[in-house]
Amino acid sequence: MIFRQLFDSDSCTYSYLLASRHGGEALIIDPVLERCDRYLQLLDELDLKLVKAVDTHCHADHITGLGKLRDATRCITVMGQMTQVDVVSMRVDDGDSIDIENISLRVLYTPGHTDDSYSYVMDGGVFTGDTLLIRGTGRTDFQHGSSVDAYHSLFDKLLKLPDDTKVFPGHDYKGDTVSTIGEERAFNPRLQVASADEYAAIMAGLNLANPKMMDVAVPANLSIGQSLSDDPAIAAATLNVAEAQTCLDDDGVLFIDLRETSERQRDGVIPGSLHAPYGSLDSAIGEGGLLHAMAKETGKNLLLYCAFGERSALALKALKEAGFTGVSHLGGGIGAWKDKAAPLA
Repeated sequence: MIFRQLFDSDSCTYSYLLASRHGGEALIIDPVLERCDRYLQLLDELDLKLVKAVDTHCHADHITGLGKLRDATRCITVMGQMTQVDVVSMRVDDGDSIDIENISLRVLYTPGHTDDSYSYVMDGGVFTGDTLLIRGTGRTDFQHGSSVDAYHSLFDKLLKLPDDTKVFPGHDYKGDTVSTIGEERAFNPRLQVASADEYAAIMAGLNLANPKMMDVAVPANLSIGQSLSDDPAIAAATLNVAEAQTCLDDDGVLFIDLRETSERQRDGVIPGSLHAPYGSLDSAIGEGGLLHAMAKETGKNLLLYCAFGERSALALKALKEAGFTGVSHLGGGIGAWKDKAAPLA
């Protein structure tokens, strides 16, 4: 397994690059915008294909690299279901998994630091974001934080993991890099409490200054989809739900579902859709691929959709660059479709 813990000294943020092998698929957790060139260089050096970029929550102390990495690599961006970020490719919830080649992360909803904080569990380790730090815990005094929620996330979820589970935090300010659940239970001063009220009293007494980048970072991190919506070629080929519904009975239009199988099973599909997972887009649009055959050999138009419109916008751009015509995508994806109570299969 390839594992890299990468550090941003300005925000004291740890980012994590994971892959199962050289030449394979990779994911990155909590990337920092200013470090993206280094991540891209490392991906190139290790011959890795970045397929997913994941944030543990909406950060207040740095600008996320999700948007830049998506635009550079067409990777899938992933955050938790509770995020207020405008557009991410995939939203996951407690109990879901984030999967790439030979690696699977189990999703834990761990609110408290913010109301959209998630942790990701792999075999033998957990990426805790700002929920659990080494000999500390994340503050709970902004972004809808809650000390009571944090207590339950810590004691009812993270501290229920095996003692030898490695803890990979989102930050460290003292130079520590890794701990374990057992160590934190025994030695973390904020965890030596008997109740949620006692924990809340500790957190209320911290009186911390706001992160110096908070006024810049939070708005920027809430609008990572802006670069896609500003693209004239994408905007011109974006259909709203009402426009897309008129195509349901049009034999000249094929609905193409770019989501993963688990998303289709959970949220339903638009009737008559063909499944062409976004992760296999390059092969699907190449000669002999499904989309190549559907569009170039049958002459049918393609209407792409995904969960929220990000993957379909990226795929639309890729198809146009490959010479496809008659391609559009559903703005807002299946989320917008369901909001309008449009038909599902």
